[in-house]
Amino acid sequence: MKRRQFLHAATAVVAGSSLAVTRVHAQIAADGAATASAPTVSGFDFEDVATLAQERATRVYKQPVADLVGSFADLNYDRYRAIRFRREHDPLKDNGLFGMDLLPPGSIFYEPVNISIVRNGTPQKLEFDPRLLEFDPSQFPEGADLETRGEMGWSGFRLRTILNRPGVMDEFLVFQGASYFRAVARGTLYGLSARGLTIKTGSPDGEEFPLFTDFWIHEPAAGSDRVRIHALLDSKSLTAAFQFDVNPGAATTIRTRLAIFPRVELRETGIAPLTSMFWFGPASRRNVDDYRPAVHDSNGLQMHTGAGQALWRTLASHKNLQISSFVDSNPDGFGLIQRDRDFTDYQDAEAMYHLRPSAWIQPQGDWGEGEVRLIEIPVENEFNDNIVSYWLPKQPMAKGERHEFRYLLGFAPLPPNDVPLAKVRQVRSGRSINVESTRTYVVDFDMSPFGDQMPESKVTTSAGSIVHAYLKPLPEQRVLRLAFEFDPGGAALADLQALLTDGNGMALSESWLARWTE
Repeated sequence: MKRRQFLHAATAVVAGSSLAVTRVHAQIAADGAATASAPTVSGFDFEDVATLAQERATRVYKQPVADLVGSFADLNYDRYRAIRFRREHDPLKDNGLFGMDLLPPGSIFYEPVNISIVRNGTPQKLEFDPRLLEFDPSQFPEGADLETRGEMGWSGFRLRTILNRPGVMDEFLVFQGASYFRAVARGTLYGLSARGLTIKTGSPDGEEFPLFTDFWIHEPAAGSDRVRIHALLDSKSLTAAFQFDVNPGAATTIRTRLAIFPRVELRETGIAPLTSMFWFGPASRRNVDDYRPAVHDSNGLQMHTGAGQALWRTLASHKNLQISSFVDSNPDGFGLIQRDRDFTDYQDAEAMYHLRPSAWIQPQGDWGEGEVRLIEIPVENEFNDNIVSYWLPKQPMAKGERHEFRYLLGFAPLPPNDVPLAKVRQVRSGRSINVESTRTYVVDFDMSPFGDQMPESKVTTSAGSIVHAYLKPLPEQRVLRLAFEFDPGGAALADLQALLTDGNGMALSESWLARWTE
């Protein structure tokens, strides 16, 4: 299976696509932010990185680029994967609980990254050295140039710990490429990515990709169950200092702090961004001929708003770029979720999409007014990420000032501390058998919260009309099935919404949201 090319390939689609933008006023009850004490670190700390970022913001941005030379030049996917870090050179090998691999340059990874280990409060830079790498002889025959360094540097790093099996150091976190990073929890496989920041994502002017240029990994104290990472991010529009306190386990949590220093006034900078892939599913199979019932790393955007609503926005495949905005104030949580977790949902024995993690953002402190923004980019296969979500503050971030945010990022099969409301289990859609111009939707809600109670349903649309809506219990499947037909009435776009209530207007389910496009 080919490696997905982050969003670089998708950027070309963005520039030529028509935009469809709507605002949905959204709100949900707090589920309680997780609390965990961060490890104490003496010497080099977050304010040291913030000082570096603030000083760098006063200078003109210069992107770090090095020519790929020797055996690192012109590497295809297979040859790049044939280079391995020698575990005997692990900078954390004496730690016992954690390990680290340094990642080589090559393929799409050409920006050199400075990586340091912080021991006893003092950073020690890890210089790029090809001798720390092992080259598969089937891809690099005798006589290959394996020692030329040029101006290249490490392209990133991965961390390891005993996660799934006793005595086995599984990787659980990787930082590599622009500001992307991915993590896994126990029993899951790599899927969606997080990012440091997004800048102008979905803009017709083109996206700006900030880059983590420097990392400082603190050697964990004896017996510690977490790792502290500091990072410096740079781009044409801003610099930023990051602190990540990472605790791997059944849920891998990353307590995040960042300080942003704008070079210009920032109006389109996304906080806590997530990037995923959605190609098709039972409710969205546009021009797909595939044996699998679904292919995606995430199938919905889940939101708990500051005003007490639970929202589930089904992801979809569209012909044109779609941007949706969910206005909120001090959100309790949001994330891209892989809710279908059974092998039969995908029937893919290679990609194993049912084991991909979900990612959940829990803001800390006062985030004020803004919006959760969702971007859905057209895609024709499963090899390019095409879904982006993030928080966009209402107020622009002023040049020359410091702007701080804190949040907890969790990678796990499903979000923690969910609200006690009926969840959307499955959504299906297809052309109506009665009237060709209409579509039939089937939304299955969990039945367990209702018992013998039969709720009422409310289905609305921003355009067109809803007809023949009804609820039907399916006891053997333990779901309440909401079925209805949607008539676009000549509209090119419509936002659909459904909710189950007790008859007095009190919500008994999360609100289901979906976007239909012609």
